[in-house]
Amino acid sequence: MKPQDILIALKILSLSGQKMAQFELAKALGISPTEVSFALKRLSNAGLLSKDKGQINKLALKEFLVHGLKYVFPAKIGTKGRGFVTAHSASPIKEQIVQNEEVFVWSYSYGTTRGYVVEPLYKTVPQIVSDQPELYELLAIVDTLRIGRPREVEIAISELEKRLN
Repeated sequence: MKPQDILIALKILSLSGQKMAQFELAKALGISPTEVSFALKRLSNAGLLSKDKGQINKLALKEFLVHGLKYVFPAKIGTKGRGFVTAHSASPIKEQIVQNEEVFVWSYSYGTTRGYVVEPLYKTVPQIVSDQPELYELLAIVDTLRIGRPREVEIAISELEKRLN
């Protein structure tokens, strides 16, 4: 597995059953078409994507995201910087918790918020999320699973389940 595999799985999930060609996935995610093809094969081999590469195995994806992601792709938190909010600093988690002074962001020069910089799951994430709100929410949920405290993780799991059903 590679981080872009998870990004592609989340993008497919965000489409709510609509089909998207591989070249469209590549363009939407800022990933080469060849890498999208390899990622789809890895997702299929891992049991996270159906053999026809069209449907996400939601139960397997949830299990991996909740129990394995933070170990396979641990979040790296850096110094303060400017960018897009993520994790429990972003919707849909932030509305359900009492915000403290800690704000987490993906570093991005056009971002509007200062906070602790979290390395995104994949390098293109900050550039692509502004016009893909469903994907943005899923990525924020995933980052909460990677760096959140128990209460935040519990909320993230609940939000993930809503999107999987």
